[in-house]
Amino acid sequence: MVLNYQAFVQVFSKNVTVVILGITINYINATMIYTFNRHHIFKLNPRYILFIHLVLNDMIQLTTSITLFVVSYTLRTIHVYVCLLFMVPAILTTQNTPLNLAFMAAECYISVCIPLRYNYICTVKRTYVVIGTIWAISSASVLPDVFIIFATEQLEFFHTRVYCNRDTTFRSSYSKSKRDVSHIVLLVVVWLTLFYAYFRILFVAKAANAEAKKARNTILLHGCQLLLCMALYVQPMLIQALALAFPAGLRYTNFLLFITNQVLPRFANPIIYGLRDKTFRKYFKRYLCTVKSHSKISLKVS
Repeated sequence: MVLNYQAFVQVFSKNVTVVILGITINYINATMIYTFNRHHIFKLNPRYILFIHLVLNDMIQLTTSITLFVVSYTLRTIHVYVCLLFMVPAILTTQNTPLNLAFMAAECYISVCIPLRYNYICTVKRTYVVIGTIWAISSASVLPDVFIIFATEQLEFFHTRVYCNRDTTFRSSYSKSKRDVSHIVLLVVVWLTLFYAYFRILFVAKAANAEAKKARNTILLHGCQLLLCMALYVQPMLIQALALAFPAGLRYTNFLLFITNQVLPRFANPIIYGLRDKTFRKYFKRYLCTVKSHSKISLKVS
């Protein structure tokens, strides 16, 4: 009885921790989206458009992944068709993140290394085309798996209950092989983009250009974020290795990996890309202060 109570407390505390972190991060992200929509100056700048797309993408990714996390502890298994409704957007938004980082790095490179052509290359219309391209590339990686599962599985499979993850849902060996290849190609292309942008900006930064130095630091932060993305891609192999090394602590390992790979990158994005920008920070703090002042007024009235 004591063991059952301890297990319940552990599961409850893990789920509460994850949900509170998710609500907090999504609240910050929602405030940033509200800030973006309230001021027309941000809507005319490709840099802010790409940033706010990253924020919106993180909100979707965090919501779907936390939902699956809670379901895995509470219900354990769900029907395949319900799993697909959460799994597909979670995979899409996960694939979007490194692509978004690559295009943000390219925007930094253009603004610093070829500033005279910046206004011609980086337009609002082209930025939205880039966002559409990001979703198209991610969809081209995920949708074939959906078509395969509908073509190869019997109708009864979609009504069976499974532990909802990618391997149990997309069971085809082709899907697994394609996933590994697409991850490798995606990460290689993104890393090459980041390295090229960083070293080109590095040479410009030597001329004591403050904007170039800031762009160089931003590229480094892109690299840190990409490392966290890579940790998510190698998570299955990492779990297997840790299960062999620490078989008794596997449940704690899964929880820590989820926090590290899924939650922390979404918590870091607003700080790295939003609060570092003086213009965006000024308006963002104004809305946070407004929320605080409203809460204080309501407390006084009550």
